[in-house]
Amino acid sequence: MNANLQKEEFQYACVSAMAAHAGLNRGDFRVDEDSVDVSFKGLGYGGHGRRRNPIIEFQLKCSSQDLIKGDVIKFELKVKNYNELRGDDVMVPKYLVLMLVPEDRKTWIGGDDNWLHLPHSCYWLSLRDYPPTKNQTSVVVDVPLAQRVTTDTLLAMMSAASAGASL
Repeated sequence: MNANLQKEEFQYACVSAMAAHAGLNRGDFRVDEDSVDVSFKGLGYGGHGRRRNPIIEFQLKCSSQDLIKGDVIKFELKVKNYNELRGDDVMVPKYLVLMLVPEDRKTWIGGDDNWLHLPHSCYWLSLRDYPPTKNQTSVVVDVPLAQRVTTDTLLAMMSAASAGASL
């Protein structure tokens, strides 16, 4: 497997593990036509003014480049992905989820007899309110280091989706 596919599969496994921990059901599309690599569905969440069984969708990106500048990750996103992730005219909230890993794959995972250790975090960005771009090939977006994907973040995203919003 080439390095880019390894990064993609590693990130997919990490995000899926967090979603399983949060009690979310994973959905996979065989073809990525609209910048969605994976979706998650939460059961319940009903109540007055809320939607039952909300869904969130992720575009996954993994990089070993040094992209951190201050308190953000400066990530170059293809215009196609930018346009498909932005806007508030979607039924399901979409998020860009970015993972940074070192070039040395030996450091991606660790552990012992009691723990599996995944020492690298994912970060999220909603492009829902981003403006159209005149760029032809790519757009650099700032992904805040404070927006780390955790089990609690996934549950908050589900709760927001149930209310018809995104984080």
